[in-house]
Amino acid sequence: MRTIVRKFEVMLKKEESHYKPSKKTVSDVKEPAHVISSGISTETIRLTDEFRGFFKNSGLENQDFEQTEELSLSDFFSNKLFLVYAIRKGIPYSLFEIISDMTPLTMIDWAEYLNISGKSLSRYRQQNALFKPIYTEKILEVAEVTNLGLEVFGDREKFKLWLETGNYALGNQRPFDLLKDSYGKEMVLAELTRIDHGILV
Repeated sequence: MRTIVRKFEVMLKKEESHYKPSKKTVSDVKEPAHVISSGISTETIRLTDEFRGFFKNSGLENQDFEQTEELSLSDFFSNKLFLVYAIRKGIPYSLFEIISDMTPLTMIDWAEYLNISGKSLSRYRQQNALFKPIYTEKILEVAEVTNLGLEVFGDREKFKLWLETGNYALGNQRPFDLLKDSYGKEMVLAELTRIDHGILV
């Protein structure tokens, strides 16, 4: 797998000469509070606590899921009933904040992706309000892609570079741009899965 990822990095470097970067650069992205490692990070603990609290309030009966000691994003997405519930109810800003810290997206990126103003995001933060279902679904879609992307690349900045680079297998579009609708998100997930399995176009 490491060899495959290295080969893909070489491909990315070759494509960079043909890619016109956006005004935002990697250096503009805030560093996350967590550190990706084999141990349990602060963000993982926070995410675990938020998911457990959210799940207990859902009224869903799934003891195995509820008693998971380290509730990860993978565990979250494996429970489709809980996922549907979360979208319909809306996730609180506190959960969005943790997800945001784990992704390579800036708040400017989030505002563009959600098609929402910075002031609106600030109001959600101040009130720790629940996001509307339409926003919650898009937030969780990014979280799902990020979860797989970090597993494949093992590094937040490498994953960000992949998201912002035109991809031949995706019609030379940037994966980030395809995340703006559910069909595009599925294409990005499929491409990440192919990379994970060693299938490079």
